[in-house]
Amino acid sequence: MKNKLDEIVAQKRKEILEKQKTHSIEDFRNSENFILPVKSAKASILDGTKSGIIAEFKRKSPSKGVINEEASVKSVVSGYEKFGASVVSVLTDEQFFGGSFDDLQQAKEVLNIPVLRKDFIVDEFQVYETKAIGADLMLLIAECLTKNEVYNLAKTAKEIGLEVLLELHSEDQLEKINEFIDLIGINNRNLKNFEVDLEKSKQILKQLPTDLIKVAESGISDPKTVKELRQAGFQAFLIGENFMKAEHPTEAFEQFVKESK
Repeated sequence: MKNKLDEIVAQKRKEILEKQKTHSIEDFRNSENFILPVKSAKASILDGTKSGIIAEFKRKSPSKGVINEEASVKSVVSGYEKFGASVVSVLTDEQFFGGSFDDLQQAKEVLNIPVLRKDFIVDEFQVYETKAIGADLMLLIAECLTKNEVYNLAKTAKEIGLEVLLELHSEDQLEKINEFIDLIGINNRNLKNFEVDLEKSKQILKQLPTDLIKVAESGISDPKTVKELRQAGFQAFLIGENFMKAEHPTEAFEQFVKESK
């Protein structure tokens, strides 16, 4: 039986073929954003004046359906930065997460902190596209890529100046880490059944290279969890739905940061 991730990746491959009819890697290389320097997520996360939170702008998800379709990108992400976000993550997948390039570009217009393109990157074409739309770093999901693919995509990203967050959610994916990875995310949610397991994340954490920034991802809705995971050794926390489902995401974020210190 195909799981949700397989379905999303199949859709991505279709989208890429469609885009390649009208855009080339050369077009991306010639775009305005391509020559701009990226902001370092590593440096921002290690900046002690910030919260360590990668705050996400997400309109919907396969597991939760619609979360917040009406929110204004600029207003929400400005609030995230104001109250201490280290990085802002923006979904750019349209079909499953209701995101868009426009959302990411609007975020870039108002932010001074790095922006993560959160999407399902499976092809070199998307790496160049990520830089062209103005993102500072991109996500690679180990679950949907071979060790070789992770290596090649991360290497391309580094060559054009992007930072790379590699997301793992099982111990057998540790072998996919390579020298081009900057941040390692451990997804507390099993992508096959979408259940959350923090203990498993802590076990994987113990086996990670010491020089990589360690990010806890998914299913974090309580500031106490951030304290617990920080104590276990995580340096950053990717949180989205928890803020986006609130009537005022920025206020929810501000409160969460205060309580997670």
